[in-house]
Amino acid sequence: MPVLVASDLDRTLVYSAAALALTMPDARAPRLLCVEVHESRPLSYLTETAAGLLADLGDAAVFVPTTTRTRAQYQRINLPGPPPKYAICANGGHLLVDGVTDPGWHARVTARLADECAPLSEVSEHLMRVGDPAWVRKHRVAEDLFVYLVVERELLPEDWVEELAAWADRRGWTVSLQGRKVYAVPGPLTKSAAVREVARRTGAELTLAAGDSLLDADLLLAADRGWRPGHGELADAGWTAPAVSALPERGVLAGERILREFLRAARSPR
Repeated sequence: MPVLVASDLDRTLVYSAAALALTMPDARAPRLLCVEVHESRPLSYLTETAAGLLADLGDAAVFVPTTTRTRAQYQRINLPGPPPKYAICANGGHLLVDGVTDPGWHARVTARLADECAPLSEVSEHLMRVGDPAWVRKHRVAEDLFVYLVVERELLPEDWVEELAAWADRRGWTVSLQGRKVYAVPGPLTKSAAVREVARRTGAELTLAAGDSLLDADLLLAADRGWRPGHGELADAGWTAPAVSALPERGVLAGERILREFLRAARSPR
């Protein structure tokens, strides 16, 4: 029976230049591989060692990239190893099979959101009203499923995210601050639901997961074993769970450690 590995991407496996956390002397810094280019500029990296581990993982398990990125943003990433048969985008709103959206899954998700949450338009309009142009740089609706702001983090008022989260919670939405992005996501739009669907289709008997943000908590709780890096929303909050290991590594070296843990567990699942 296959092992399923569902992993968040940004700040879990792949890292922007600002998130690398290369705190060691320059001469000891790891060699990096660029895995994403956007507008002709390198954008995301992992270590060359991590690239080799990821290629090995593709042979040892069913590897499922599991991201809040839109489909277009995900498709910019060129990961090492065999192309994943399954990928989860838009925080579970799109299940890709061989790179193509599964329309049945998407229809099920959108029907549930319509039944259980305040409409996207209400949340998007609220963010437009309460976001100050002094620190909001972009306002984006993603895949007609959720909304996010790109902000100047150092100018963000201290209690603004907490107040937004309380407002959103009353409407069935979740708020997450990740780097320079503030996400507002419907509560039922989860990575874990899509991962369970992939597990059902593949017959996986063991699910491994990793992630760094509040939007990954449900994924980690649903897995048989999980890992979180020493940075990110979950680490900042001291969040953990019985089957989740809190790793000390931060930055791109955390991604390398997570892949080692995935491989070790996939090769000896018992």
